[in-house]
Amino acid sequence: MKNKLVSPTAKEEDTPEASRWSGSHQTTDREDHLNPTTLTCGHNFCRHCLALWWESSRKNECPECREKWEGFPKVNILLRDATEKLFSDVIQQRRAAVQANPKVSRSLLAFQRYGDNLGRSRTNQHKGAGFFFSGVLSALTFVAVMVMVYHWSSGVVEQHDLLITKPVSHWTAEEVVSWLENLGPWAQLYSEAFQQENVNGRLLLMLGEEELLKLPYNIESHAHRRAVLAELDRVKVLGVKPPQNLWEYKAANAGKSLFLLYALKRSPRLTLFYLYLFDYAETFLPFLHTCCPAIAHLDHSVESSFLNSQLEPNWRQWVEFLVKYLLLPYQLIAEFAWDWLDVHYWTSRFIIVNAMLLSVLEGCTLWRLLTRARIRALPDKMWNHLWKMLSQGFAFALLWPFVPQFVCNCFFYWALYFSPIVNIDMVVQQLMHPETQAP
Repeated sequence: MKNKLVSPTAKEEDTPEASRWSGSHQTTDREDHLNPTTLTCGHNFCRHCLALWWESSRKNECPECREKWEGFPKVNILLRDATEKLFSDVIQQRRAAVQANPKVSRSLLAFQRYGDNLGRSRTNQHKGAGFFFSGVLSALTFVAVMVMVYHWSSGVVEQHDLLITKPVSHWTAEEVVSWLENLGPWAQLYSEAFQQENVNGRLLLMLGEEELLKLPYNIESHAHRRAVLAELDRVKVLGVKPPQNLWEYKAANAGKSLFLLYALKRSPRLTLFYLYLFDYAETFLPFLHTCCPAIAHLDHSVESSFLNSQLEPNWRQWVEFLVKYLLLPYQLIAEFAWDWLDVHYWTSRFIIVNAMLLSVLEGCTLWRLLTRARIRALPDKMWNHLWKMLSQGFAFALLWPFVPQFVCNCFFYWALYFSPIVNIDMVVQQLMHPETQAP
């Protein structure tokens, strides 16, 4: 066995510290290292010998090649286990000699304290960044709370609740005019005629295209008549005013809105497939036409949306929808929210940001499966996810009638305004520490 001594410089050989290092008989090519420690340069040293070197020189560099090491050197566990198996007797003798030497013990203790202080300083730096990030999240949380307070205090949520719950046959003349004006700016041209004729809900149900064309209504525009009749048909089918925005939809479909909000976040593909099978005309078709319009730069007026939302999509719309559905399902949700920016200024932005964050999280999950050679486990994960979503949906349907409305509202606004803030933290963890995330 070689026993080549590491030679310090000539100047160092005259110092007591150099004598301590030389007296340890440390070698780089010996095979019976005690607690072998591997430096970044690749050289191995006994732990106590490296501690003596560091205490004498106070240099973070290799005693052999003088290359600086990064971080704090750690014991090479694999090499230590192999050495203890091959040279068990020699290792026991050397360990006993080191433990009996108080100077070596003090050097080891000082070296370990240095490593602890180094790790603590790095942790504090990380905490400093974490505190800053926590402050940003707190500010965003405050903004979310203010948006919720604004909606509750301004009465936006309750503004049209009466019309979407009151049967159309009981509408007053003022409520009929309000319903007509909500169709769009173009409908205000005819509101005065409805008001002068004192048209209530019962009379509204009796109007047809012939009556709208003649005096006193005199709706000569064919597109306007079609829009009014299309919305009137929806009123006749539902028996109440159809929801025109998020808050009206939530008031009319409290359970469904909460279910869709959480289901689209957890499994957008499965939820959209569910809407295609069981809610095609009322929800799926308007969603598809909004995300994948048939005409570029489509007019976003209410009349055009009424006339086009119930049409069957063409093949170009289906191709665009299926590509986004398979590759970027959250992009569809973001595009749908973008279409409602004029109506829901802040809420749409929260939804768009959340959709972007969820896309990043989904991409990180797929990347981990690919890089960790776990792609074969994808079918099992998909099956487990399907079973989990079905069981949760079934439990939701059973428990929904017994949950107080206040609790449901808390869950709804949490998912709408606070979920993006939580997802920001998850994205940061995924991007900064991908190795700590489960596949």
